[in-house]
Amino acid sequence: MRTLRSAFTILTVAAGWSALAKANFAENLTPHAAVDRSGEIATQDGLTLHFTADLGSVTIETLPAAAAPVVRYKAHVETDAREPLAQALLEKYTLGIHSTPAGVTLTGGLPSSHVASMHNAQFWVQFVISVPANYNLYVTTGGGDIETTDIGGRVFLNTEGGNIKTGRLGALVRGIGTPEAPLAKVVTQGGHVTVEDVYGDLDAFTAGGHIQAGNINGSAKLRTGGGHIRAGRIKGAARLETDGGNITVGEAGAALGVRTGGGQIDLGEVHGSIHAQTAGGGIRAMYIAGPMEMQTNGGSICVTRVANTVRAETGGGTITAWITPEARDVNHVVQLPGPSQLGSSTGDIVVFLPRNIAATIDATVENGGPTRIESDPSLQLNVQAQADGLVHALGVLNGGGALLKLRTTAGKIRLQYVDAEMGLRQSLQQEQMERLSWKLNDAGVERMKMAPDPMQNVHVSRGPATEEKRDWLDAMMDRLEAAVTGGVHEDSDEFKKRIVNCCKTPEYPVLAKRAGLQGIVRLQVRVKGDGSVSVDKVLEGQPTLVDAATVAVRQWHANPEEIGGRKVDVISTVTFNFTLH
Repeated sequence: MRTLRSAFTILTVAAGWSALAKANFAENLTPHAAVDRSGEIATQDGLTLHFTADLGSVTIETLPAAAAPVVRYKAHVETDAREPLAQALLEKYTLGIHSTPAGVTLTGGLPSSHVASMHNAQFWVQFVISVPANYNLYVTTGGGDIETTDIGGRVFLNTEGGNIKTGRLGALVRGIGTPEAPLAKVVTQGGHVTVEDVYGDLDAFTAGGHIQAGNINGSAKLRTGGGHIRAGRIKGAARLETDGGNITVGEAGAALGVRTGGGQIDLGEVHGSIHAQTAGGGIRAMYIAGPMEMQTNGGSICVTRVANTVRAETGGGTITAWITPEARDVNHVVQLPGPSQLGSSTGDIVVFLPRNIAATIDATVENGGPTRIESDPSLQLNVQAQADGLVHALGVLNGGGALLKLRTTAGKIRLQYVDAEMGLRQSLQQEQMERLSWKLNDAGVERMKMAPDPMQNVHVSRGPATEEKRDWLDAMMDRLEAAVTGGVHEDSDEFKKRIVNCCKTPEYPVLAKRAGLQGIVRLQVRVKGDGSVSVDKVLEGQPTLVDAATVAVRQWHANPEEIGGRKVDVISTVTFNFTLH
């Protein structure tokens, strides 16, 4: 893949300005008039800072451990008004601080809107506030970013439009809070939210940005109007909702509910129940201990280990599940605690079961005939086909048990034993661990580790495998991967060999050059059966540069993969490096 050389400047936001806005200001306007104010007031450990400003970015720092308990502040105020009006307006900026029995109250206020609007004056405000390490925070600003270091007490942060970024929260009060008043609550009406570890409950909301959290030692309620949600480990019950972004959770210790209006859901281990819903993306999970309910309107569902009842439904994708109830002794019969049901309108259903499970199988394919149900011969399913194409299969395993109902309108149903495809399963688990680790890396979460699997070390003696058997297994693994993910995955180096005309490289966007924008763009791409190349998703990159890379990729042509005489999609990643000369 060719490396691009061109220009780009990363837009950074400080005090409500982007770098591009600052550059334009410097070229076209006179310098701002500014004033700096500072002060401090004595306080006591464990109290609360109540800070309110109608505008301004806020940085909260903690005092050194040996420092006397005070609240110290610095305020920087700018205006674009011309002198002598500028100084008169700056003098009208009100800043008040006083001590209360609960702690310290600090307020900042602009001149009245009537006065400022008469002169078309604008303001930019920055606060830097230092507090004792075990202080509580109650911070509200009408517009601007909020950033804190590690805070030992409870935290409430609210901005009408900026980003919120915090260090570790609540380490010195650990768990104090209620659902109505969690240990940490952060709210922004449009920016991104980034929170490190929280030693209690977390409630985070943004009207449209992303939410990223590290380890949450309590319950979690994370909601965004459209951005992505990423969380490392959540100890308590959790509810995550986005109107359109992706959701990623490394580990959940209790009941987990996730909903997205159309994005992808990626889960590691869930030790309680799970209810997952997406309007269009796929759902992937490594391990589900409790009852599982998953629904997607069009994507695929893949769970590499579920130990409880299963209810999964997709409008058009494939469902693949390894159902392995917990068992202390793999030589004794195991059962699911209740009935399970998997359904797909047009996609396939692929289920792997342990040989010692007691269950009753009820499988139905509405169209296609008897070849639409495939199973290991030792399952001894009773398959019946009707003249109209409907095929129905029944099976009683180890004396029968909870009902496992499988139904698809036009797809296939495949039933296999777990030990028949351990390699594929381990490969999918490893891929999911790597995907989770990459997505959660920015949150400082350790590499994912899989819970012990009672079926992992089960081996069934079948005699020496022939070369023909190995070829059949390899072909089946490829077919399953194509069914689960919509294609076969390939590393970037091998993928390059497929491309027959990649001479078209992205054109550097003119606006990006002017703004000095540069950086990496990573795309997940797909070679379709007709050789065309499309972009599945954006993994990294600025929107302007992403658009340029996408236009170039769509002009490529490549050779698809062929499995069993049928062309299947090939999925990989490509990387472009936009740099200035």
